[in-house]
Amino acid sequence: MGGNTSKMAEMKQELEKALQELRKDKERKFDQTVDLVINLKKFDIKKSQVSLFVSMPHKIKDKKICGFFETKQEGIETITPLQFKKYSDKKELKKLIKKFDFFMAQGSVMPKVATTFGRALGPAGKMPSPQLGILMNVSEKEINDLKKRIETTLKTKIKESSIKVAVGKQSMTDKDIIENVISVYEHVVKVLPRDKENVKNVKLKFTMSKPIKIEI
Repeated sequence: MGGNTSKMAEMKQELEKALQELRKDKERKFDQTVDLVINLKKFDIKKSQVSLFVSMPHKIKDKKICGFFETKQEGIETITPLQFKKYSDKKELKKLIKKFDFFMAQGSVMPKVATTFGRALGPAGKMPSPQLGILMNVSEKEINDLKKRIETTLKTKIKESSIKVAVGKQSMTDKDIIENVISVYEHVVKVLPRDKENVKNVKLKFTMSKPIKIEI
């Protein structure tokens, strides 16, 4: 375990250096996203379908969330089964998918959600799922807890031999960015078929900057 702890300490130092370097870059007129790039090797995309569900300690941005519930709920935009018919109109459906980053649903309305919205939400990667998005008991507390989990969860599929994920914003503290990077990196390594052997290199970048290599 000691070796692992010292490796993590080294990685933290590397990330601190990289962030200092990235922050020297010229100022942009917007809050840049911090991207973690993990390039893979000896990894067969066709054989290994890897999905990532990673909980990060710190949220990057507010996500726009909508709920499919039996009745109107406080504090979240709700679509009830009575309103489902409106979305048989493709234009309305497109607008809805564009407007929200994430959808949650009450278990009891899930079959109807699947038939009404599945064809559009599925391909957009926004279908409520048992891992993150389906509530059996709907209450303000349950909704808020799930919202919090959604805000800090990264969901992506590894479709190519380079994984690029947003781990922060330039305006966040280095400490928070580094904690997010480490939780994502550790999770990715765990789900790869050959662990660290599949990692070719790791880089960190801002939206408009060149990537900086992290020695691991």
